[in-house]
Amino acid sequence: MKLRGLATGIFSSLCLLALASAVGAGETGRAFEPAYGKALAPVGYIAFCAQNGKDCRPAGQVSGRPALTKSRFKLVEDVNSLVNARIAPVSDQDLYGEPEHWTYPVDAGDCEDFVLLKKRYLEEAGLPASALLITVVLDEKGAGHAVLTIAAKEGDYVLDNRRNQVLRWDRTGYTFLKRQTAEDPRRWVALTGQDSVKSGPTAVLKPGN
Repeated sequence: MKLRGLATGIFSSLCLLALASAVGAGETGRAFEPAYGKALAPVGYIAFCAQNGKDCRPAGQVSGRPALTKSRFKLVEDVNSLVNARIAPVSDQDLYGEPEHWTYPVDAGDCEDFVLLKKRYLEEAGLPASALLITVVLDEKGAGHAVLTIAAKEGDYVLDNRRNQVLRWDRTGYTFLKRQTAEDPRRWVALTGQDSVKSGPTAVLKPGN
C-alpha cells in the first residue's frame, strides 16, 4: 500500500510539473509575432524606397509561409553569418554624415543596411519576398534596432547582425515594435498594442547598430 501510494504521489507530481511547463510555454513561447494594427514606416525606409522603388513594390500574389527545411534553415544561417562577417557595423552618422541613411552596404553599414542585404540575398536564393520582413525592435538596453524576420510555417525567425545564430523571435530578448506586411512592403504593422507605435517618436524610430 505504501509503495502504491508513493507511486501515485510521484505520478501526480509529474503530471502537475508537465502541466506547469505546458502553461509556462504557452505564456512565454509564441511562434508567431502578434499584430495589432497599422504602423508608420521608418523615415529611413521611406527615403530608401524613394531611391529604390523597384525594391519596395508589392510582391503581387503573396506566397504562403515557406517551410524551414533543414537545408533552407542552413541557407538562412549561412546568409546571416556571411553578411555579418562581410559588413562592418558603422553608424550612418560616421559613414554618411547623416543620422539616417538606408542603403545596400558594400563593406560597412548600420543595422538596417545588414537587413537590406540579407533580404536581397535570400530573395535571390529563392525565398519569397513576402516572407522576408524588415522589423524594428528595441534591444535589451531599450535602443532602436533593425532585424530581418523570416515568416515561416514553423514560426517567425530573426536574422540579426549582432549574432550569427538564427533565433525564433520570442527568444531574442528584444521588444518587437513593427514590421512590414507580407502583402506590401511599404505598409507596416504594429507588433505591440501601445499607441506610441502608431504615432509619436517610435513611429519614426531610428535603429541603431
